[in-house]
Amino acid sequence: MAKSIFREYDIRGIFDKELNENIVKKIGYFLGIKSKKEYVLLSYDARVHSPTLASWLISGLNKAEKKVIIANMLPTGTNYFGNFEELCLDGIGKVEVGLGIQITGSHNPPQYNGFKITLDKKPFFADDIYSLGDEILSSDIDIEDNTHYIEYDLKSQYIKYIVNQFYHLKGFDKKVVFDCGNGVAGVVLRDILEKLNFQNYKILFEEPDGTFPNHHPDPSDEHNLKDIKKELQGEFEYGFAYDGDADRIAFLDKKYNYKGDILALFFAKNIPNPTIISEVKASQMMYDEINKFGSAIMYKTGHSNLKVKIAELRADLAAEVSGHIFFADRYFGVDDAIYATFRIVELIKDRFEFSKEFEALPKVYNTPEITINTTEDKKFQIIEELKEKLKNVDENFPKIKDIIDIDGVRVVFENGWGLIRASNTTPKLVTRFEAKDEQTAKVYQDMLLNLLNQ
Repeated sequence: MAKSIFREYDIRGIFDKELNENIVKKIGYFLGIKSKKEYVLLSYDARVHSPTLASWLISGLNKAEKKVIIANMLPTGTNYFGNFEELCLDGIGKVEVGLGIQITGSHNPPQYNGFKITLDKKPFFADDIYSLGDEILSSDIDIEDNTHYIEYDLKSQYIKYIVNQFYHLKGFDKKVVFDCGNGVAGVVLRDILEKLNFQNYKILFEEPDGTFPNHHPDPSDEHNLKDIKKELQGEFEYGFAYDGDADRIAFLDKKYNYKGDILALFFAKNIPNPTIISEVKASQMMYDEINKFGSAIMYKTGHSNLKVKIAELRADLAAEVSGHIFFADRYFGVDDAIYATFRIVELIKDRFEFSKEFEALPKVYNTPEITINTTEDKKFQIIEELKEKLKNVDENFPKIKDIIDIDGVRVVFENGWGLIRASNTTPKLVTRFEAKDEQTAKVYQDMLLNLLNQ
């Protein structure tokens, strides 16, 4: 077994190679014994091997004497929702979920899959996942097939909740296009739109298909937005795109693609005295603007990290540049792109002028994420060596005002910043640069990457 499948935020690997029957049954068993509550909620994304993984996982959970509630194919945000809402089982009544598992490979290539885990309404991640891996590696337990489960219609409960929360949007008539990317957003989206009586909308690639025949389900990559951008050149005014498991969102209009940190700023303007958390990749301009009327806090990248921090600080909202938006204001502090969609629609209905608001912000230039291939073994070591090199830079290096090392290295210069961090999900380094103009950002980029290459 490759220990690398046990990652910072979740468990992820190649189906039937790293995630084989033996390992997945053990994952189910050892997760099951960690939960003190009786019921486990299980759902999965559109990948072709997700149902097979579910059957293996159920065998392990049954070995741990848990009662498995299976909600079938759903967005990850719907699984999170089911961890916070009581479920009403036929013949049993209301029950509370102690362990939630979403089977998903998110935006990874089709051969990948994995598990996002919630234990007692909190993300199960980092040291807990690494320790789980150690337990499994040292175990020779034999787990027989036992796929008994309770089937539950969480989909209908979730749709009803969203419709009730956003009933004031009924009859929304702006022209909107949605790109589900053949992921699981399409499982719930049309039903919600129809019940809210949206008047003018189009859904692209609605049918879940784990081979992703139209484009890769990663809306943070501009190449995957070409279809929705084409629609926005015509009659449609606004566009929404989702990743494979619908916990990340991209929002566009005819002029701009609004990244997650900018959306956080726009949401913050509509929350009284807001406390907003974002990550080390987010624009400094966003932090500065929010701090004029609220509180903006920088923290580590990663959906699990931010969910823990939002609860710890009782913040209103957290956001990643990539499109994870976590609403604790009126919701459960989880990243649910379907829920986020209708919070954006609220702003549209309230005549929030996205392009004008964006153009009124202080002008900065920032690069997209630039990734550098490395290995799982070397990526964190490289960051530590870079920190040492930054202590003794030569006189030609731009003046360093501060170094923020809560997650990788964010080097603050006089007119911008540069970030180099190790990805927690891939064998890559992730970089991003921002400055008052493109030329200055390029200087910071060249100098930091030259230092990295040394």
